[in-house]
Amino acid sequence: ITAEALAEEMPGQFDVVTCLEMLEHVPDPSSVIRACHKLVKPGGQVFFSTINRNPKAYLFAVIGAEYILRLLPRGTHDFKKFIRPSELGAWSRAAGLEVKDIIGLTYNPLTKHYKLEADVDVNYMIQTLRKE
Repeated sequence: ITAEALAEEMPGQFDVVTCLEMLEHVPDPSSVIRACHKLVKPGGQVFFSTINRNPKAYLFAVIGAEYILRLLPRGTHDFKKFIRPSELGAWSRAAGLEVKDIIGLTYNPLTKHYKLEADVDVNYMIQTLRKE
């Protein structure tokens, strides 16, 4: 089921909605963001995570993860579909979500752990709030 179809069936049913590591794979990310807004209750939170669109993100997410470390199958990511934080913020605001915070996610392939940090150059997450 798509996010859009679920939003039609269950509007305003959730306190929190997570949309993690998928926006860069869909044809219309802004439509998914609007659906997430519709799914969450007024005052509820929506969290998005995705990949930034810049040379560093291409190097790490495509070359590093797909070709060098082979963490993902080759061709998993299309650089043109990566999303800058400014774009995600604009789409979120247009959908009626207020951007509350942004934080970077970094992965260490040696320890196989992610950690949160200020660097949003590659993977990042934003916290949004549905306005009343």
